[in-house]
Amino acid sequence: MKPNYAVLYQTMKDEGIMDKFAVIDTETNWNDEVMSIGVVVADFESKKKIDSVYYIIDPEYRVGGIYSSELRPDGKGACIGCRKQALKEIKQWLDTYKVRKLFAYNASFDKNHLPEYSEYEWYDIMRLAAYRQYNKFIPGSADCYKTGRLKRGYGVEHILRMLRGDGQYRETHNAVTDAEDELQIMQLLGYGISEYDIAVIQDKKMKCCCKRPSRL
Repeated sequence: MKPNYAVLYQTMKDEGIMDKFAVIDTETNWNDEVMSIGVVVADFESKKKIDSVYYIIDPEYRVGGIYSSELRPDGKGACIGCRKQALKEIKQWLDTYKVRKLFAYNASFDKNHLPEYSEYEWYDIMRLAAYRQYNKFIPGSADCYKTGRLKRGYGVEHILRMLRGDGQYRETHNAVTDAEDELQIMQLLGYGISEYDIAVIQDKKMKCCCKRPSRL
């Protein structure tokens, strides 16, 4: 039986077990290996950013990738290290905030590339942002499937342009900046965290409730 996430959330909140969540983004190299990870922790109620971390994975980033120019290894707060160490330190950091819920845009992509984090609850921001019934900013003229999902133009860049009303916005494809932008999508959509229960990513052994399009 499907758990009642709204009740679980309220119970855990009342007991002081959790009041924060994280948005995570990964960028990959030419070999489809994770070369950078950005994570933003935010408050459950306000969805305001509390903290962030950014890791560049060595030696994977040396392979290069389509967005290598956005890695910014010399930037403020950038940590460079091997995958094992980076994931360990990120987990320890998440534990300090008692984070159990990870959100991402097209979360299947990030979750599949971070199997070490399968213990977390994963949620797909796109499951609300790209669907007419949940995103009131999608124009009536937009071409959508019967499910309500946009047929095109549902990546982070297009959705944030729509929500902001800013046609000049460009997605950077820097992992921590993109995580912050994905958090802003959640802020602008205006849904409570418990309303993302429809966007939970099921384990592969469980039947998925909806198809996930490829990463845009």
